[in-house]
Amino acid sequence: MSQGSVIGEEIARFDALAAEWWDPHGPMQPLHMMNPPRAAWVAERVRRRLGAGVAVLDVGCGAGLLAEALAREGFAVTGLDAGAEVIAAARAHAEGQGLDLTYRQGTAEALAAEGAKFPVVTALEIIEHVTDPAAFLVSLKALLAPGGLLFLSTLNRTPKSYAVAKLGAEYMLRLLPVGTHDWKRFITPVELGGLCRAAGLRLADTAGLSYSPLARGFKASRDLSVNYIAMAVAD
Repeated sequence: MSQGSVIGEEIARFDALAAEWWDPHGPMQPLHMMNPPRAAWVAERVRRRLGAGVAVLDVGCGAGLLAEALAREGFAVTGLDAGAEVIAAARAHAEGQGLDLTYRQGTAEALAAEGAKFPVVTALEIIEHVTDPAAFLVSLKALLAPGGLLFLSTLNRTPKSYAVAKLGAEYMLRLLPVGTHDWKRFITPVELGGLCRAAGLRLADTAGLSYSPLARGFKASRDLSVNYIAMAVAD
């Protein structure tokens, strides 16, 4: 399997969490909390531009949180991840839920080399974990059909994100295992726009994913200072 932009230590770290991935109160709790608003944000924009039921490739799918959410929305989802353990967990969970999803172990680069094309590609909470974000985006662009949509989510590199997502989530609240994130790898929206342009993509929409204490969950917002999600178009 071509490793492409994959960092071996990152894959091992997330593979080690495979058995706990679907525990909403476990180490993936923040992803469980963010998944409903981010899946809804993606689904709304895909339906608006491309219609219902289109094929979606979820790159870096982990054990399938987003993949299952989009499958329940009626999309034909293929999940792709370099980790063997998370793919096994994803398949087992989908079977237990009676969901018809396709899962593959591998990298975006290897799948692109096969000539695969999808109208929609998602890569959420992934770009800050790869060796070369620019090359990774080129591979994602190669996986898109003409006029296709790419959805990315990541963390902004701001003092607030360091306080909230690194110190707060990992060290104070213990919502994530220590070492999950490297703040220096966080990407600002301006940087993401430049990376998209270099890859032949046009950044068309962004939204923040902000924690609401009253709702005890995340919601889409205008605040991009910590977590944010973006849609790019393959022109």
